[in-house]
Amino acid sequence: MYNLPIVGVSACLLGQRVRYDGCDKYTSLIAEGLKQYCQLIAVCPEVEIGLGIPRAKIQLTQVGSIIKVLKTDELNVDVADQLAEFAVRFINQYSLSGLVLQDKSPSCGVGNTKLFSQSGEEIGVSSGIFAKTIMQLSPDLIVVQASQLQNKYEIEQFADRLI
Repeated sequence: MYNLPIVGVSACLLGQRVRYDGCDKYTSLIAEGLKQYCQLIAVCPEVEIGLGIPRAKIQLTQVGSIIKVLKTDELNVDVADQLAEFAVRFINQYSLSGLVLQDKSPSCGVGNTKLFSQSGEEIGVSSGIFAKTIMQLSPDLIVVQASQLQNKYEIEQFADRLI
């Protein structure tokens, strides 16, 4: 029997109400289209490290040369290490062929998440800590954002690249 490749997918894209506001980002093309080609593993790093639903937003904040992940209601609480540690556990738990993550997320964004200064000013973009850690640990893993899977052709192209 043929084993389908295992792909981690941001849980919000699969319809799980795990976002900070208690909502989801259900994307039927990803949830339904991808499962024809892969075994999908839902993941929400923010929930996995114990942040509640709903919860205060978190944001990437540049402090010196370090990027922290600060709760917007408690700017002295940094969850970056927890997100990175969860990424290590997650990548070691599954034999992933790919990862589909939610754009612009402080945990899952890939090069498109707002980066703030300590004074709260937007100063650029970066990658979310979960995504960044996974990509450092597994540089050959195929990692895409939901915005890169917007039609059936893009889903098929992604599936064709999986090991």
